[in-house]
Amino acid sequence: MHTTKPIGYWLNRTDKALTDHMNSILDEFGLTRIAWQVLNVVEDNPRAADADVLTVLAANADTPTLTAAIDTVLADGWASRPEPTLLTLTDDGRARLTEVAERVAAFRDLSTRGISLQEYRTAVSVLERMTGNLEAR
Repeated sequence: MHTTKPIGYWLNRTDKALTDHMNSILDEFGLTRIAWQVLNVVEDNPRAADADVLTVLAANADTPTLTAAIDTVLADGWASRPEPTLLTLTDDGRARLTEVAERVAAFRDLSTRGISLQEYRTAVSVLERMTGNLEAR
């Protein structure tokens, strides 16, 4: 008798596979998946406060992990502080992020191979609703 693995099993395996693969393609840039996500928040909001990063990415990692990622992008010259609690991409960081984006696009193509846009949207919608059901309690 063949039993289907429950959704939690596949969520955990998928997240681990996404993180492991992202970390491997980002390693040559000195980034992790979390540090890359921090850079995306800063790119979307050119004067992002640390608190903005922590709020936007709260579901992705805990505060110490996010704070360490912020420290990494600052130390590696991806971002700088125009004011003590604000972050902005450096010119070099912006240029390097363009190269990273090409690798991430290839990663996305690989991870969604054989999955239609409708299937992808359905999967995301189902997960959003499941999360809403559980977080509303």
